[in-house]
Amino acid sequence: MRLPTIRRRSLPTVAGAALVAVSVAVAATLAALSGGHGAGTGPAGAGNAAAAAAGQATASMPGGIATTDGSAAGEPDSAATGSPGGGGLSGATPAHLVVPDVIATVAGGVTTADLARIRKLSGVRAVLAIDGAQITVNGTRLTVLAASATALRPWTPPATAASTRIWSAFQAGHLVTTTATAAKARLAAGGQYPVAAAVRARITDGGTALLGVAGVDGVVSAAEGSKLGLVKNVAVLVNAPAANMTELAGQVQAALGASARVVQLVPTTASTQLPVDDTAPSAGRPTSYLQLFQQSAAQYCPGLSWTVLAAIGQIESADGQNMGPSTAGALGPMQFLPSTWSEWGIDGFGDSGTPDIMSPFDAVPSAARLLCTDGAASGGSGLRQAIFDYNHADWYVDEVLTLAAEYAREFS
Repeated sequence: MRLPTIRRRSLPTVAGAALVAVSVAVAATLAALSGGHGAGTGPAGAGNAAAAAAGQATASMPGGIATTDGSAAGEPDSAATGSPGGGGLSGATPAHLVVPDVIATVAGGVTTADLARIRKLSGVRAVLAIDGAQITVNGTRLTVLAASATALRPWTPPATAASTRIWSAFQAGHLVTTTATAAKARLAAGGQYPVAAAVRARITDGGTALLGVAGVDGVVSAAEGSKLGLVKNVAVLVNAPAANMTELAGQVQAALGASARVVQLVPTTASTQLPVDDTAPSAGRPTSYLQLFQQSAAQYCPGLSWTVLAAIGQIESADGQNMGPSTAGALGPMQFLPSTWSEWGIDGFGDSGTPDIMSPFDAVPSAARLLCTDGAASGGSGLRQAIFDYNHADWYVDEVLTLAAEYAREFS
């Protein structure tokens, strides 16, 4: 029996949401698998190798905000906690977000040797192999992907990555779906439903989350996917922020062979078209990272999109969770060099005394001030140059803009 092809859409230019791309490249693989339930098995051990590789890579990734529950952008997650250096702010993600640059599929699955070759490519910093299949849940055919929480979470959209509720359910073996899928399959959070996969079982619905996937209906943990018999390693995601994307796609193709399908996920140049909040700055002191970025942009650099500050805060320190010092000696949530801080550091949001490089209430407004002086509020080439001045690397500019676009889609 031939599995139906997942609905496709044009490739978006997003970051922190690898699953957006999965539906495009995984579709061809799932459609070719027989059995209708993903009972096939891939190369032994490749899944564990990929999870280990992703865990090692993301641990060293620079790097998230997100203050919302995965079920709806803008809805606070009551379980979210502040970061170690967050000054009591809520909403920091517990992991550095990873920008997916390339996705590839191989007939029969990605092997351990395939992953090893990809990891050796110049500029590659993280890889993630994903299991998947089409299964039936509560009488409805769904496309479901699987990976460990540690491996998958950094690659998901910011709002989903930040939700402790979603990931607690995920790790408990529950099925997390999109809102549309829950309605289609008549699923309610906490309910138990029959599953027809490689085995017949029942699964608990873990609620809904932003997956950012056209055609992928839900995700489960690697352990649950194994129980259900999902196909091992149907796709691999690759992060290589410093690489030329066209060259990277060609190198991945060469590493996997002519039969592999390789899709480039990010544009050569990221767009500078980002939302700007023209309303007056809110009064009072921010209580979450989302508010901090929004109010800092509005108050300290009118015309600058708050999403740029959010992206820089994520890439530099994962919202204060990696305060430094870096190898270059940079410190704090926005990773200022002390020499730069002495010139640009300011007290923000009513603080007084000596500006504190480690305080997000001082560091984020100071970053807004520095970006503004360099022309960020003008947008376009001025914004690109200002980000380049913040960190002198073209790949860094594109990484910031791509992640900023993801925040714009989820929170604006």
